[in-house]
Amino acid sequence: MLNNSKNFANNPLSSLCDELKENYRISPEKYKAYNVKRGLRNPDGTGVVAGITNICNVHGYVINEGDKASVEGKLTYRGINVNDIIENCKKENRFGFEEVVYLLLFGSLPTKENLEKMHRHLSGHRELPEYFAEDMIIKAPSPNVMNKLARSVLALYSYDDNPDDISPENLLRQSLILISQLPTVMVYAYQVKRRQYDQKSMYFHPINPEHWTAEFILSSMRADKKFTDEEAKLLDLCLCLHAEHGGGNNSAFTARVLSSSGTDTYSTIAAAIGALKGHKHGGANIKVTRMLEDFKENLPSTSDADVKEYLQKTLLKQTGDRSGLIYGMGHAVYTLSDPRCVILKKEAEKIAQEKDLYDDFLLLDKIERLTPQVLYDMKGIEHDVCANVDLYSGLIYRALGIPEDLYTPIFAIARLAGWCAHRMEEIMTSSKIIRPAYKATVKDKLYIPIDKR
Repeated sequence: MLNNSKNFANNPLSSLCDELKENYRISPEKYKAYNVKRGLRNPDGTGVVAGITNICNVHGYVINEGDKASVEGKLTYRGINVNDIIENCKKENRFGFEEVVYLLLFGSLPTKENLEKMHRHLSGHRELPEYFAEDMIIKAPSPNVMNKLARSVLALYSYDDNPDDISPENLLRQSLILISQLPTVMVYAYQVKRRQYDQKSMYFHPINPEHWTAEFILSSMRADKKFTDEEAKLLDLCLCLHAEHGGGNNSAFTARVLSSSGTDTYSTIAAAIGALKGHKHGGANIKVTRMLEDFKENLPSTSDADVKEYLQKTLLKQTGDRSGLIYGMGHAVYTLSDPRCVILKKEAEKIAQEKDLYDDFLLLDKIERLTPQVLYDMKGIEHDVCANVDLYSGLIYRALGIPEDLYTPIFAIARLAGWCAHRMEEIMTSSKIIRPAYKATVKDKLYIPIDKR
């Protein structure tokens, strides 16, 4: 209730914020009293089971006689270990992202012929609709590329002759078009952002239909269009590892929630992009980069003692963004290891040595090694805490010359395949709208006529 209308008139935001803080406060004890699992998490940190999927399995622990036991992390796409996908693509010296897209959407590995068809389809549909770039991107620049991705996806609805049809055939058509065009939207949005907000040159290169997705991204974001095969294969590896991560991750669950309502593909994917942008989800890779820079600027030395002390200050909200978070550490599922991080760490070490970034790699390695000890010393956290995919991905992107503005958008480019797969699975296998319950604890109040308030 606004008790002082004069103060409200003079300083409305200050008065409203006081009301806001009071009326939005819910005591933590209430969650315990009503057995409400915040964040859809059980007391032991495991996720509340909300559905069934055949798309992906994220395995990081086992329940042994009611107790949670740590195990090495394992990630499978349609039952196939992601490590095997990466290793075979390396062995055969070929790109893997298009294969992963096929696997996630269709449920099985493609033949050589089908893989080539997938490549041709994606590379052949990268062009945006006529005047789309001018009307939707150039005329309305955004300081954040993720927001422009979401807005552009929503705008693509207007260019679809059959946007609301949720038949399997139409869902597949829309999925493939979006997977083809989102990299183009990303690059265009970044170029416009460079000109409008960074006062730098903007350039749009002709699209090469021979390029695989990773090659297209590197060539289109660079002024000279040049890249090495090793660079493209490393970016491709990152795309493969980011393509999918189970139905319970925040953005995939967002896609499933919207899909369960029967809404269109464009609204669904735009919402998933919005979820991924958050720093507790896909935006964490940028936070790791900024955390690393903060450590480098303020550490007296990189000795274990100094790093450990600075980690303690970070947890106490005395450094960095004052969030109290050590970005790149910990995961909702993985305990002993994040398999994506294990792969990326090896690649990060190699490219860091080549690009004169090895000191940065060593500092990240030290943060990974010391954080569990600091968490135990300060918070008594005894369960296993491992590094996640974000700890080293930013370093790889920096070594590839990819600007920070594109770290999370590249994540979105890769994860789009998983979102589309989850959308189709939700629509084709579930007939119920996702509608969990919330316990209302507010007490009934009498309505007071306005002249008596």
